This record gives sequence, structure tokens and C-alpha cells, in this order.
Amino acid sequence: MRGMIATSQPLATQAGLSILMDGGNAADAAIAAAAALNVTEPTSTGIGGDCFALYFDSKTRAVTALNGSGRAPAALTLDRIRRDGLIDHQQSAISSPFHAHTVTVPGACAGWCDLIERHGALPMSKILAPAIRLAEEGFPVAPITSYFWNRGAERQLAPGGRGRALTIDGRGPKAGEVFRNPDLARTFRTVAEGGKDSFYRGEIGRKIVSAVRKFGGVMTEDDLAAHTSTWDEPISATYRGQRVWECPPNGQGLAALIALNILEGFDLTSLDPLSPERLHLLIEALRLAFADTRWYVADPAFNPAPLDGLLSKSYAAERRKIIDPARATTDTKHGSPVAGSDTVYFCVVDGWGNACSFINSNYMGFGAGIVPEGTGFSLQNRGHNFSLDPNHPNALAPRKRPYHTIIPGLITRADGSLFGPFGVMGGFMQPQGHAQVVIAMMDDGLDPQAALNRPRVCLEPGEPGGGVAVEEGLPKETASRLESMGHRVEWVSGHARAMFGRGQIVRRDPNGVLWGGSDPRADGCAMGF
Repeated sequence: MRGMIATSQPLATQAGLSILMDGGNAADAAIAAAAALNVTEPTSTGIGGDCFALYFDSKTRAVTALNGSGRAPAALTLDRIRRDGLIDHQQSAISSPFHAHTVTVPGACAGWCDLIERHGALPMSKILAPAIRLAEEGFPVAPITSYFWNRGAERQLAPGGRGRALTIDGRGPKAGEVFRNPDLARTFRTVAEGGKDSFYRGEIGRKIVSAVRKFGGVMTEDDLAAHTSTWDEPISATYRGQRVWECPPNGQGLAALIALNILEGFDLTSLDPLSPERLHLLIEALRLAFADTRWYVADPAFNPAPLDGLLSKSYAAERRKIIDPARATTDTKHGSPVAGSDTVYFCVVDGWGNACSFINSNYMGFGAGIVPEGTGFSLQNRGHNFSLDPNHPNALAPRKRPYHTIIPGLITRADGSLFGPFGVMGGFMQPQGHAQVVIAMMDDGLDPQAALNRPRVCLEPGEPGGGVAVEEGLPKETASRLESMGHRVEWVSGHARAMFGRGQIVRRDPNGVLWGGSDPRADGCAMGF
């Protein structure tokens, strides 16, 4: 009843819990966990990436949204990408996902500091202390993390010596092997003492620029100095009487809300949760949602999305009519609403009822695989999500934020009280995971852990032919029936199940009791006191 946190690493959960037990609030514990995850799961996250957060203030019942994502360098243009021969065969993205041109300004450090400045109660020196200790003394690497660390070492860290500092002689650490990262500890000490300016305007920033330019990028110290987080108005939609909150574009939380708006018009409780009939409706609603978000989600400073129209119940009703309950629709197009105004996810609720839903990511594992000398962290490759179509709202442009896959979620009750923060990390799986765990809790009454345990489906947005991955654990008959309805089904098991996301949930009951859940597809846990 005094606080709970759920993360994908036990040591990060412990770091956040220690801050709660030491009098810190949800914001303080969130940043302690974010830093500890950078140490223990650098395969997914870090201070060289971006972050987003939703924060629920128990006194005012207000939800605030932090956008801690970075922007493209001022000198990075479509012409520059063409001159460097880096346009892929579909003319849609930078051909090499690990080229230095995919590195956008890392926004996480400013995001961490800004969240604490607005909502925190403790000094950054105390908040970062658990992560500094883990980095200096070392920690045993968890099994799933070890698997993906080795894959990242082979794919982007070791080639060309870009990130060998995060390897052991070019390989990832084995499960249970102790890994130390004194360089990252020094980075955190610098930020703890000098704040975000020490990162963006100091030696760390100079090292970031040097590393990016060494591998062919165009980032400058001015690009880092110009970075700012933004506090945005969160977006929301009601579902079964509760209100689901997401961050606005440039994040893809919009997709989860559109899908839930569409699904609210169906009687899902009359259908078995793992039946082909219910999963077909879910898949079709998600296809419609992605058709819209893949077009409309972009940096609102350049191309604001018609959010009022996209989130209206009347628009959902029109889109719902497209769904054939018996057949897959494989050529879904984005709608035209009436105009209006690899990743870690974790969540915290403190004893006062404040909540933080937080997500931090490098994008593709270790991101671009570029580790600035002596810093202990890799740089994200989020710029690979820009479109190279000059007519697309998400087209690459100088100082522009790209389409972001990372999204935190939060639910409040009809009376405005906190139901709880939630999220499911994992690329384009994230809004799909959001929709599936919300349905599990709202329609089926499952507790957080049961909602996360349930097998999931995953589709890649824009993939032709109705392709959908189904997770081991779903009935074979369901997969067969989905195929007969026109979906191209892929059965997924083993380590590949990571594609179905890794979620965390903390629910707060009206009496103050906290219920936690941590995804079995990751190494983590939920802990409270």
C-alpha cells in the first residue's frame, strides 16, 4: 500500500523501490529505474536514447505528458541522404538502419531532469546513486538480456569497433556473467552534479558529436545545445467507462486509442478471449488504427494531426463499418477525419497515489551501435523511422522529431481517480499490446499479471496479405480459423516471442491497495512495500 514498481529487470525494480522506501515519489523512482535499466539492459534503453512519460498527480488528478524525444541534426536533409546513397529500394527509409544519419539528438537526459524538476522530490544525486553503484560494482546479466546482448554485439556493436566498449572482447556477456560499466557510472555522476547542461553543452556532448561525425553523420554541438523536452497535452479516449491516456504525436499512442474506440462498439465479452472471432475484430481494428497513424503521426511542430477528428466516437463508428466480421481486409487505407484542433517500459505508483508511466528506448536494441568514447552508452537510431517521401507528414527534415514507436499508457476511472499506469514495449507492437491488456482488464476483469500472461497477436503495420503473428499458447484451432478468414498467420515461439512485447502494469484499487504485473516475456518483476 506504500508503493509499487514494475520493470523488466529485478535490479532496476529494486533500485526504484529503494527510492520509494527512502521517501521518494513516483517520479523519483521512475528515473532511478530508468538509469538502472540503462546499466542492466543496455540492449534496449539508455541515456543515449529518448523517453516519454505520463504523470498522474494525486492532489490535482491531472495527467501531464512529457515528450523527451530528440530531433534530427540541422544539416540532415533529404538531399544529403540522396547524395550519400542511403535511400532504400522503396524510397521510404534510410537504407542502413545503423548508419550515423539515423542518430537523432538523445532526449532521455533532458527528459529525466525535466521530470524531476517538475514532479520529483529528491536530488538527482540521490536518484542516480543505485544505478551508479550497479555500474561501478557490476551486476549479473539476466538470461533474456544476455541473448539479445549477444545478438546486438554481432549485429552493430563489434563491427567496425563502433561499440566494443559495451562488449567483452567483441561478444555479449553470458547469462549470470558479471558486467561492469565504469564509463556509464562517470556519465551519471556528471549528470548528477551538473544537470542536463553537463550532457548537452559539456564534454559528453562533444564526445557524442565526435562519435557521430566519425561514422559519417552531420550532428553538431549546436544540435545538442538546442535540444529541449516539451510538456504536451495528453490525448485520451473513454473505454468501457474508464479513460485511457496516451502521449500525443509524434508518438503512436494514438493507434491504441483509435483501436479501442473502434472495438468499444463490439460486444467482446460475449466472445471467448482467445477465439478467432474476437481476435479477428482486434486485428481488423488495429489495421484501421495503423492505417491512420502511419499517415498522420509526425512531429506536430511540422504537421499537426487532426486529433479531435481521429479520436471522435463518430469517426470510430464510420471506421467500424469497414470491418467484415467474417473476412480479413488486407488493403486498409487511412481515413479522412474531420479536422480539429526496442525499448524498456516501467511504471510506478507511490504511497500518495501519484503514478508515473515511463518508457525509454534506443530503438533497435543498441540503436545505431555507436558508443561515444568513455561514456558507456550507445546512441539511438530513431531517425530510421523518418519517411524519405517528401510529401509524407513524417518526411525527414532538419530539427524535426521522427515518428516514435515508444508510448506509455495510463488509465483513470470515471471519477478521475487513478486506475493505474501500464505499457507494453516493443516497436510497433506497443499500441497493439496496449489494446490487448486494456481489453483483458476492462472486458475480462483480469488482474495485471493475468492480463500480461495472456497470449497475444502481432501485426506489422502496412504489411500486405493480412499477415499476423500469433503467439505460442493460442489454440491451434484459432490460428487455423484466422487463416480461413483470410489472415496470413505466422506461428511464433521461443526467443522470437519478444516480438509480442514486454509489459508492466501497476493497478491502484480505490482502497489504496496496489496490484502489480510484470511480463513473463522479460527478465523483470513487480515489487512493492
